[in-house]
Amino acid sequence: MFTVKAKDSCRYDIVSLGEVMLRLDPGEGRIRTARHFQAWEGGGEYNVARGLRRCFGQRAAVVTAFVRNEVGLLLEDFILQGGVDTQFIRWVESDGIGRSVRNGLNFTERGFGVRGAVGCSDRGNTAVSQLKPGDIDWEYLFGTLGVRWFHTGGIFAALSESTGAVAIEAAKVAQKHGTIVSYDLNYRPSLWKAFGGQAQCQKINREIARYVDVMIGNEEDFTACLGYEVAGTDDSLTELDVDAFSRMIERAVADYPNLKATATTLRGVRSASLNDWSAMAWMDGKFYKAAERKNLEIFDRVGGGDSFASGFIYGLMETGDPALAVEYGAAHGALAMTTPGDTTMASLDEVKKLAGGGSARVDR
Repeated sequence: MFTVKAKDSCRYDIVSLGEVMLRLDPGEGRIRTARHFQAWEGGGEYNVARGLRRCFGQRAAVVTAFVRNEVGLLLEDFILQGGVDTQFIRWVESDGIGRSVRNGLNFTERGFGVRGAVGCSDRGNTAVSQLKPGDIDWEYLFGTLGVRWFHTGGIFAALSESTGAVAIEAAKVAQKHGTIVSYDLNYRPSLWKAFGGQAQCQKINREIARYVDVMIGNEEDFTACLGYEVAGTDDSLTELDVDAFSRMIERAVADYPNLKATATTLRGVRSASLNDWSAMAWMDGKFYKAAERKNLEIFDRVGGGDSFASGFIYGLMETGDPALAVEYGAAHGALAMTTPGDTTMASLDEVKKLAGGGSARVDR
């Protein structure tokens, strides 16, 4: 069990550290044939803070970096619309053409039926990937202002040779000041490829894990990032998946006794439009599993895991009940995948209704 700092002792309930990219979405079409795109903002770590702000009413801020040009200002405007505090954005002057530093773009198509979702990111040499230890005054954020919960993840840690060190630096200071630290492993082999591959991934993530209270990740994440290989897993919702995850967690908490809770989504992909969906968590030596939703219809799966994380964090932060937290997370993730874009459009009432077994009947 762990204790979250009191609201009145902190400026923020949640602060996330990570990259925020401009998502360009071709709607029902494909990237390769699109003639127009809808613009959104999104990023694995940022989506969690935004979800906690917009759906769950928590005071949120993001630590990131942008080039000060029209794209950077557009991203800032999106973040402001989401209600997330932007004072910790590190602004970098533009060189005019993006030769030395730039803002990230993420082209994403949703997929349908037998055609899976596709992501095509253009994020090399971004401003946030150039963050290095010492760039952010973590003592001011965690010590002077106060933060109840800090969240970052493996996507940010993999952006460059320096970002893993930034994540470690931030987690150490957060821990020092009693802030709960959560970390989503979020393994992306394409990001680690240029910075030492899986060996470097494991080296960085094993160091970060020493300062984490709540670890989030699926079987692949724990295997790739921490080296916990468990034979016999597959891509469906089966008892085998639950058993495999349980064995991984037992090893992880033995290696990292600082871990107070872990969580994962459980997804069975029938098609891009139809998934089985659930989640499970570990806390205080016990495992908790959310209700299974068979044949869940998916509109846009991107951001579903991040929305699970924000619902799970909210449940732990506000109730301390892991059984309820994993239900909130699974319900929020399911709702987020019914709407376009990376970020949630759900309300707290909708999450509570679905977590409590509510249906999709019309609310009048």
